[in-house]
Amino acid sequence: MSHLQNLLLDTLLGTKHVDGAALIKLQERSLCVASPGFSVMPSDVRTLVNGFAKNPLQTRREGLYFREKDYKCVRADDYSLYAKNENTGVVVVKTHLYLLVATYTAGMYPSVCVEATEKLGEFTCQRGLKPNSNQLGTKKDIYAHVCVFGGQRPA
Repeated sequence: MSHLQNLLLDTLLGTKHVDGAALIKLQERSLCVASPGFSVMPSDVRTLVNGFAKNPLQTRREGLYFREKDYKCVRADDYSLYAKNENTGVVVVKTHLYLLVATYTAGMYPSVCVEATEKLGEFTCQRGLKPNSNQLGTKKDIYAHVCVFGGQRPA
């Protein structure tokens, strides 16, 4: 498992309020890494990248089609997209190099999914996340900044 995949698992899925997570490279418009069992098709990558390329108001009006579901967009700005479909949703946070994608399902708190994803996005912007980079710091450093309730702290 890669450093980046561990980062997604520990900080997002570790909250127990994120069902699946992925990291998309903005420049290449390609999937970098995803949590196990979370498939993101090239068409989904295009949808999310284009969601930021459009005027945020247009994205809010049109919504998103992601992983074979239509989502109503509830927030769209230059840095974040939040969309929901009944009791599931997707949260996307834009950093300098990546899109962080997290989904939640029934029984999970959308607010925890949003907070964890936004905090990880903020943290990676501050530290400069690069592929195969260890410059993010130790697990404890990351958790000190990113961890929200419900997550299991590393030893």
